[in-house]
Amino acid sequence: MAFNNRKPTKQGAHGVARVISKRGYCSRSQAEKLVREGHVFLRGKPVRDPESPAYENDEILVDGVPVTASEFVYFAMNKPRGIVTTASDEKGRKTVMDLFREQFAKMYPGKPMPHIAPVGRLDAASEGLLLFTNDTAWADRVLTDPTHLKIYRVQVKGKPSAAELSQMEKGFNVPPRVFGESEEFMHAERVTLANEGEKNCWLEITLSEGKNREIRRMLAHLGYEVMRLMRIQFDKYTLGDLKPGEIRAIQV
Repeated sequence: MAFNNRKPTKQGAHGVARVISKRGYCSRSQAEKLVREGHVFLRGKPVRDPESPAYENDEILVDGVPVTASEFVYFAMNKPRGIVTTASDEKGRKTVMDLFREQFAKMYPGKPMPHIAPVGRLDAASEGLLLFTNDTAWADRVLTDPTHLKIYRVQVKGKPSAAELSQMEKGFNVPPRVFGESEEFMHAERVTLANEGEKNCWLEITLSEGKNREIRRMLAHLGYEVMRLMRIQFDKYTLGDLKPGEIRAIQV
Protein backbone atom coordinates (compact mmCIF):
# COMPACT_ATOMS: atom_id res chain seq x y z
CA MET A 1 0.00 0.00 0.00
CA ALA A 2 1.23 3.52 -0.75
CA PHE A 3 1.81 5.27 2.57
CA ASN A 4 3.05 8.75 3.36
CA ASN A 5 4.09 9.55 6.90
CA ARG A 6 3.97 13.33 6.71
CA LYS A 7 2.97 14.82 10.07
CA PRO A 8 0.55 17.74 10.36
CA THR A 9 2.23 21.07 10.96
CA LYS A 10 0.89 23.84 13.15
CA GLN A 11 -0.83 26.25 10.84
CA GLY A 12 -3.90 28.45 11.20
CA ALA A 13 -6.83 27.18 13.22
CA HIS A 14 -9.72 25.37 11.52
CA GLY A 15 -13.01 24.02 12.80
CA VAL A 16 -12.45 20.94 14.96
CA ALA A 17 -14.60 18.80 12.64
CA ARG A 18 -12.42 19.74 9.70
CA VAL A 19 -9.25 18.88 11.64
CA ILE A 20 -10.69 15.46 12.56
CA SER A 21 -11.47 14.85 8.90
CA LYS A 22 -8.04 16.06 7.76
CA ARG A 23 -6.45 13.49 10.06
CA GLY A 24 -8.24 10.80 8.07
CA TYR A 25 -10.44 9.68 10.96
CA CYS A 26 -13.77 10.06 9.15
CA SER A 27 -15.57 12.30 6.69
CA ARG A 28 -16.26 15.96 7.47
CA SER A 29 -20.00 15.36 7.86
CA GLN A 30 -19.39 12.38 10.17
CA ALA A 31 -16.99 14.49 12.26
CA GLU A 32 -19.58 17.27 12.58
CA LYS A 33 -22.12 14.72 13.82
CA LEU A 34 -19.65 13.34 16.40
CA VAL A 35 -19.00 16.85 17.72
CA ARG A 36 -22.67 17.80 17.98
CA GLU A 37 -23.49 14.53 19.78
CA GLY A 38 -20.83 15.20 22.44
CA HIS A 39 -18.29 12.53 21.53
CA VAL A 40 -15.40 14.96 21.04
CA PHE A 41 -12.95 16.51 23.54
CA LEU A 42 -10.60 19.25 22.37
CA ARG A 43 -7.55 20.04 24.55
CA GLY A 44 -9.22 18.20 27.44
CA LYS A 45 -12.61 19.94 27.19
CA PRO A 46 -15.84 18.78 25.54
CA VAL A 47 -16.93 20.66 22.42
CA ARG A 48 -20.31 20.74 20.70
CA ASP A 49 -19.64 23.23 17.93
CA PRO A 50 -18.01 21.70 14.81
CA GLU A 51 -16.46 25.11 14.09
CA SER A 52 -14.66 25.31 17.44
CA PRO A 53 -11.13 26.50 16.53
CA ALA A 54 -8.52 23.75 16.56
CA TYR A 55 -4.99 23.39 15.30
CA GLU A 56 -3.82 20.41 13.33
CA ASN A 57 -1.54 19.26 16.18
CA ASP A 58 -4.08 19.80 18.99
CA GLU A 59 -5.07 16.92 21.26
CA ILE A 60 -8.48 15.65 20.10
CA LEU A 61 -10.30 12.68 21.60
CA VAL A 62 -13.36 10.86 20.27
CA ASP A 63 -15.01 8.78 22.99
CA GLY A 64 -11.75 8.97 24.94
CA VAL A 65 -9.58 7.68 22.08
CA PRO A 66 -6.97 10.04 20.59
CA VAL A 67 -7.57 11.06 16.99
CA THR A 68 -4.10 10.90 15.49
CA ALA A 69 -3.09 11.58 11.92
CA SER A 70 -3.61 8.45 9.88
CA GLU A 71 -0.99 7.19 7.52
CA PHE A 72 -1.92 8.75 4.22
CA VAL A 73 -2.88 6.35 1.45
CA TYR A 74 -3.39 6.99 -2.25
CA PHE A 75 -5.12 4.82 -4.84
CA ALA A 76 -6.23 4.91 -8.45
CA MET A 77 -9.35 3.18 -9.81
CA ASN A 78 -10.60 2.49 -13.31
CA LYS A 79 -14.20 3.49 -12.68
CA PRO A 80 -16.66 1.55 -14.85
CA ARG A 81 -19.67 3.15 -16.50
CA GLY A 82 -22.85 3.08 -14.43
CA ILE A 83 -21.09 3.43 -11.07
CA VAL A 84 -21.85 6.66 -9.20
CA THR A 85 -19.16 8.74 -7.49
CA THR A 86 -20.67 9.10 -4.05
CA ALA A 87 -20.51 7.42 -0.65
CA SER A 88 -24.14 6.29 -0.83
CA ASP A 89 -26.93 6.59 -3.38
CA GLU A 90 -30.58 7.26 -2.64
CA LYS A 91 -31.57 5.25 -5.73
CA GLY A 92 -29.70 2.19 -4.51
CA ARG A 93 -27.13 2.24 -7.30
CA LYS A 94 -23.67 0.80 -6.77
CA THR A 95 -21.13 3.45 -5.76
CA VAL A 96 -17.39 3.82 -6.19
CA MET A 97 -17.03 3.28 -2.45
CA ASP A 98 -18.86 -0.07 -2.70
CA LEU A 99 -16.50 -1.06 -5.48
CA PHE A 100 -13.42 0.23 -3.64
CA ARG A 101 -14.38 -1.73 -0.52
CA GLU A 102 -14.68 -4.96 -2.54
CA GLN A 103 -11.35 -4.43 -4.31
CA PHE A 104 -9.50 -3.44 -1.11
CA ALA A 105 -10.69 -6.60 0.63
CA LYS A 106 -9.30 -8.70 -2.25
CA MET A 107 -5.93 -6.91 -2.23
CA TYR A 108 -5.49 -6.77 1.57
CA PRO A 109 -7.45 -9.68 3.12
CA GLY A 110 -8.29 -9.04 6.77
CA LYS A 111 -6.89 -5.50 6.76
CA PRO A 112 -9.35 -2.75 7.83
CA MET A 113 -10.03 -0.27 5.07
CA PRO A 114 -8.83 3.26 5.87
CA HIS A 115 -11.26 6.16 5.75
CA ILE A 116 -10.89 7.25 2.15
CA ALA A 117 -12.74 9.32 -0.41
CA PRO A 118 -12.60 9.97 -4.16
CA VAL A 119 -10.71 13.04 -5.39
CA GLY A 120 -13.31 14.91 -7.43
CA ARG A 121 -15.98 13.15 -9.45
CA LEU A 122 -16.80 11.27 -12.62
CA ASP A 123 -20.50 11.16 -13.47
CA ALA A 124 -22.27 7.81 -13.72
CA ALA A 125 -22.04 7.67 -17.53
CA SER A 126 -18.30 8.44 -17.51
CA GLU A 127 -15.47 6.02 -16.85
CA GLY A 128 -11.75 5.87 -16.33
CA LEU A 129 -9.20 7.20 -13.86
CA LEU A 130 -10.49 8.18 -10.42
CA LEU A 131 -8.12 8.91 -7.53
CA PHE A 132 -8.77 8.15 -3.85
CA THR A 133 -7.05 9.31 -0.67
CA ASN A 134 -7.49 10.18 3.01
CA ASP A 135 -5.05 13.09 2.57
CA THR A 136 -7.53 15.95 2.22
CA ALA A 137 -4.85 18.63 1.82
CA TRP A 138 -3.31 16.76 -1.12
CA ALA A 139 -6.74 16.19 -2.66
CA ASP A 140 -7.53 19.91 -2.43
CA ARG A 141 -4.25 20.82 -4.14
CA VAL A 142 -4.78 18.34 -6.95
CA LEU A 143 -8.32 19.60 -7.56
CA THR A 144 -7.66 23.35 -7.38
CA ASP A 145 -4.22 23.73 -8.98
CA PRO A 146 -4.79 24.47 -12.71
CA THR A 147 -1.43 22.89 -13.57
CA HIS A 148 -2.84 19.48 -12.59
CA LEU A 149 -4.36 18.72 -15.98
CA LYS A 150 -6.95 16.05 -16.74
CA ILE A 151 -6.94 14.21 -20.07
CA TYR A 152 -9.97 12.43 -21.55
CA ARG A 153 -10.68 10.20 -24.53
CA VAL A 154 -14.14 11.04 -25.85
CA GLN A 155 -16.15 9.19 -28.48
CA VAL A 156 -18.42 11.60 -30.35
CA LYS A 157 -21.25 10.94 -32.78
CA GLY A 158 -20.21 12.68 -35.99
CA LYS A 159 -16.98 14.61 -36.46
CA PRO A 160 -16.38 18.17 -35.21
CA SER A 161 -14.54 20.41 -37.66
CA ALA A 162 -11.07 21.80 -37.00
CA ALA A 163 -12.73 25.19 -36.45
CA GLU A 164 -15.01 23.70 -33.80
CA LEU A 165 -12.10 22.06 -32.00
CA SER A 166 -10.30 25.41 -32.03
CA GLN A 167 -13.45 27.03 -30.71
CA MET A 168 -13.41 24.64 -27.73
CA GLU A 169 -9.84 25.69 -26.96
CA LYS A 170 -10.70 29.39 -27.16
CA GLY A 171 -13.80 28.85 -25.05
CA PHE A 172 -17.41 30.02 -25.15
CA ASN A 173 -20.44 30.49 -22.93
CA VAL A 174 -22.50 27.35 -22.32
CA PRO A 175 -26.19 27.43 -21.28
CA PRO A 176 -26.85 26.61 -17.61
CA ARG A 177 -27.93 23.15 -16.53
CA VAL A 178 -30.70 24.64 -14.40
CA PHE A 179 -33.16 27.16 -15.82
CA GLY A 180 -32.66 30.64 -14.41
CA GLU A 181 -28.96 30.25 -13.62
CA SER A 182 -26.24 32.14 -15.51
CA GLU A 183 -24.33 30.88 -18.52
CA GLU A 184 -20.87 29.47 -17.82
CA PHE A 185 -17.69 30.14 -19.74
CA MET A 186 -15.95 26.87 -20.55
CA HIS A 187 -12.84 25.96 -22.49
CA ALA A 188 -10.41 23.10 -23.03
CA GLU A 189 -6.65 23.45 -22.81
CA ARG A 190 -6.22 21.22 -25.83
CA VAL A 191 -8.50 19.27 -28.21
CA THR A 192 -7.21 16.90 -30.88
CA LEU A 193 -8.76 14.33 -33.19
CA ALA A 194 -7.41 10.95 -32.04
CA ASN A 195 -9.04 8.78 -34.71
CA GLU A 196 -12.23 8.63 -36.76
CA GLY A 197 -14.70 6.18 -38.26
CA GLU A 198 -17.53 6.57 -40.72
CA LYS A 199 -20.12 7.78 -38.22
CA ASN A 200 -18.15 8.81 -35.13
CA CYS A 201 -14.72 9.83 -33.92
CA TRP A 202 -12.52 9.89 -30.83
CA LEU A 203 -11.25 13.17 -29.44
CA GLU A 204 -8.51 13.68 -26.85
CA ILE A 205 -9.47 16.60 -24.60
CA THR A 206 -7.31 18.18 -21.90
CA LEU A 207 -8.93 20.24 -19.13
CA SER A 208 -7.47 22.42 -16.41
CA GLU A 209 -10.80 22.98 -14.65
CA GLY A 210 -13.44 20.62 -13.37
CA LYS A 211 -16.79 22.20 -14.03
CA ASN A 212 -19.86 20.00 -13.90
CA ARG A 213 -20.21 17.86 -17.06
CA GLU A 214 -17.91 20.31 -18.83
CA ILE A 215 -16.99 18.20 -21.87
CA ARG A 216 -20.53 16.96 -22.47
CA ARG A 217 -21.97 20.47 -22.21
CA MET A 218 -19.39 22.02 -24.56
CA LEU A 219 -19.93 19.36 -27.21
CA ALA A 220 -23.72 19.48 -26.82
CA HIS A 221 -23.58 23.24 -27.38
CA LEU A 222 -21.77 22.54 -30.66
CA GLY A 223 -24.40 19.94 -31.59
CA TYR A 224 -22.50 16.74 -30.87
CA GLU A 225 -23.54 13.77 -28.75
CA VAL A 226 -20.99 12.12 -26.46
CA MET A 227 -21.17 8.35 -26.80
CA ARG A 228 -18.36 7.48 -24.42
CA LEU A 229 -16.16 9.51 -22.09
CA MET A 230 -13.06 8.10 -20.40
CA ARG A 231 -10.51 9.90 -18.25
CA ILE A 232 -7.07 8.51 -19.03
CA GLN A 233 -4.84 10.85 -17.01
CA PHE A 234 -5.07 13.14 -13.95
CA ASP A 235 -1.93 15.16 -13.28
CA LYS A 236 0.98 12.66 -13.50
CA TYR A 237 -1.23 9.63 -12.85
CA THR A 238 -2.39 7.53 -15.79
CA LEU A 239 -4.96 4.79 -16.24
CA GLY A 240 -2.31 2.40 -17.51
CA ASP A 241 -3.41 -1.23 -17.68
CA LEU A 242 -6.00 -1.03 -14.90
CA LYS A 243 -9.06 -3.04 -15.85
CA PRO A 244 -12.57 -1.64 -15.21
CA GLY A 245 -13.30 -1.83 -11.48
CA GLU A 246 -9.72 -2.48 -10.41
CA ILE A 247 -7.70 -0.34 -7.99
CA ARG A 248 -3.97 0.09 -7.39
CA ALA A 249 -1.90 1.96 -4.82
CA ILE A 250 -0.01 4.99 -6.18
CA GLN A 251 2.93 7.05 -4.93
CA VAL A 252 2.79 10.85 -4.55
